[in-house]
Amino acid sequence: MQKVYLDNAATTQVRPEVIAKMQVALSDFYGNPSSTHSYGRSAKTAVEQARKTIAKTLNAKPAEIIFTSGGTEADNMILRCAVRDLGVKTIITSKIEHHAVLHTAEELEKEYGISLRFVDLDTYGNPVMDHLKSLLVQDDSKKLVSLMHVNNEIGNIVDIHAIGTLCRAHDALFHSDTVQSVGHYPWDVENTPVDFFTAAAHKFHGPKGVGFAFIRKNSGLKPMIFGGSQERGYRAGTEPFHNIVGLEEAFVQSYDNLEDEIQYVKGLKKYFVEQIKEAIPEVEFNGYSGDLDKSTYTLANVRLPFDKQKALMLLFHLDIKGIACSKGSACQSGSNMGSHVLNQILAPEELEKPSLRFSFSKYNTKEELDYTIGVLKEFAQS
Repeated sequence: MQKVYLDNAATTQVRPEVIAKMQVALSDFYGNPSSTHSYGRSAKTAVEQARKTIAKTLNAKPAEIIFTSGGTEADNMILRCAVRDLGVKTIITSKIEHHAVLHTAEELEKEYGISLRFVDLDTYGNPVMDHLKSLLVQDDSKKLVSLMHVNNEIGNIVDIHAIGTLCRAHDALFHSDTVQSVGHYPWDVENTPVDFFTAAAHKFHGPKGVGFAFIRKNSGLKPMIFGGSQERGYRAGTEPFHNIVGLEEAFVQSYDNLEDEIQYVKGLKKYFVEQIKEAIPEVEFNGYSGDLDKSTYTLANVRLPFDKQKALMLLFHLDIKGIACSKGSACQSGSNMGSHVLNQILAPEELEKPSLRFSFSKYNTKEELDYTIGVLKEFAQS
């Protein structure tokens, strides 16, 4: 049985260079970065070097990079602290955001009595800019807009510059969950009108359990986790040094090889879209995921022409054949509610058909895609 991993939007294979760097960190640099002796100073120096490396690539200031356990913690920290510390009374988001944003905003509505508003979406799942503008001018409350750059299920890319410019014009803060774009797209924060964004190392071939928040200098945010003075006082707790240097190495490798890897993975997606259309002509693409210009090059979300009974066996059949993909985000794998993203953009009759997310990386090959499409075609004809 062939083994094919096409669930890279959930997590990615760790690069060998990252593993090697982490092994050295674990074996040779085991001091606590907060300790003042030589072991601690060595670890602390490496943590700060990682911060500088990431900041330089993003055209940010080192003090604006705060290491976290990943995107979920970073999203929670930014939204919660913006309400608690910055006087935010209204959060504007969309119903297809990651649950790290949606559930946090819902809890803030309960805890602090903030107003939670949702921007309208077009039929493809993109925010309607005129409606966003109307929400921004609806009242004089302090507002925070939270809209993700690349949707983790359907791959739509929003115009982050247009949204940020609109927010600044109306004195609103702008946060973006950029977990699916950091490491896959170039960034220049000095020329991007965003106040906060988030990243997770395991989305770009780094270790799980580490990421970072970009918090623009002089934001006014205060700590969410209290204790020591680590992470500029934003996040107490001993730094996971081995994970941070792994994050740095994955980040460096991603951006050093960015253009070549974009072209390679984009070629895989183009090939997948062409071949699955040929093999199963009735296939549809959710959101803009079939469009190479309007969606990320890293994933395709397909809707297959199978009835309900057949749909029940689809993921099981693919797993038996050694193919890993997902019905939606991995964060929802234990839920029977279906994809909250697709529920917002598909008609009831479209929701009756099974949808699958296939996501690609530098480690995939066209031969793997041929095998996967062959299995789908065989299943369709059975």
